[in-house]
Amino acid sequence: MVDSFTFQSPSNILFQPGASGKVGELVAHYGARRVMLVTGKIVRSAGLTARAEASLAAAGIGVSIFEDVVADPPSHVVEAAVAACRADEIELVLSIGGGSALDTAKLVAYLAKTPDSLHDIYGVDLAKGQRLPLLLAPTTAGTGSEVTPIAIVTTPALEKKGVVSSVLIPDWAILDAELTLNLPASVTAATGIDAMVHAIEAYTSKKRKNPISDQLARQALGLLSANVRKVCEDGQNVEARSQMLLGSMLAGMAFANAPVAAVHALAYPIGGIFHVPHGLSNAIILRHVLRFNLPAAELLYAELAPIVDFQAVNLSVAKRARLFVDAMAAICRDCKIPLSLEDVGIGSEDLNKLAEDAMKQTRLLVNNPREVRLEDALAIYKEAFGNRTAA
Repeated sequence: MVDSFTFQSPSNILFQPGASGKVGELVAHYGARRVMLVTGKIVRSAGLTARAEASLAAAGIGVSIFEDVVADPPSHVVEAAVAACRADEIELVLSIGGGSALDTAKLVAYLAKTPDSLHDIYGVDLAKGQRLPLLLAPTTAGTGSEVTPIAIVTTPALEKKGVVSSVLIPDWAILDAELTLNLPASVTAATGIDAMVHAIEAYTSKKRKNPISDQLARQALGLLSANVRKVCEDGQNVEARSQMLLGSMLAGMAFANAPVAAVHALAYPIGGIFHVPHGLSNAIILRHVLRFNLPAAELLYAELAPIVDFQAVNLSVAKRARLFVDAMAAICRDCKIPLSLEDVGIGSEDLNKLAEDAMKQTRLLVNNPREVRLEDALAIYKEAFGNRTAA
């Protein structure tokens, strides 16, 4: 029996290699004459925005560039972008970049149009006003931010806080695999596993689990698990890159409606305090949370197991569930993900702080299939510290 549910997704999706070259045409439909491009210096210097900028110029559309986005965007960067957007009388916001750029653009499009301050809208459904038209094009296959109603910000206290509102869902998600071709293997691996975490946590979410998210999560996990090793080995494989980008988007649509849980809750302090990239933080902690969740999520993990390893089909529920955890650990190993917190510069003396901060992520922890207490979080971090085996 299916409980009642709501499901929200973007109005428009463009999936095509080279799609960023059609930005001028898309923007013209809104009648916007002044666009802000929100990106990062590395992305722009790599030429990833060039095709879109040329398309806008050909359409006679003026562009204001904000390229000061950094990973885990601090609140002051978001506020600076909002101020620039207002000053330049921007009519539409475009972002080309990773999740941090896309999240920043969502908030810029909203805050530049309303009197709200960033501090006022942390939380769920507190952003209720209008926003500028918003077009998002990811340069990584990982966050799924191009289809979610979520933006994550790092506060001055180094806490990660989220703004969650359907107002942040973009008008267009533009999926151009050519923007991802030159990603280093390490970034490809971490972001790809991040997307897989989105699918897994959406499928096992205790709150708002629904049949549409379930199907999207399963499809996403199939695409991602079948292609992540390929793109780590051959970054120029356009077909595999396209499938990763599609899988990432589908996982984003899944978790936008069936929220993520303890993997993300425990990963956030790793990124917020130690500036470890979000995808890598998730990947390091993943197998330990999966093992912790096994008693409560065994059947769900067993259902996912054949998607990532066909040998699971004829096994018992318990064996399928365990094989699923092992298969995810093997993907992390094969993609050369660092396997311990120690490998990313975290000391044993930091674990208590990590656990305390993770427990502040109540918005996420309530979705976990098994309750996570402070002592549980600390035990998971201890297991992830110095543990360099993928088993």
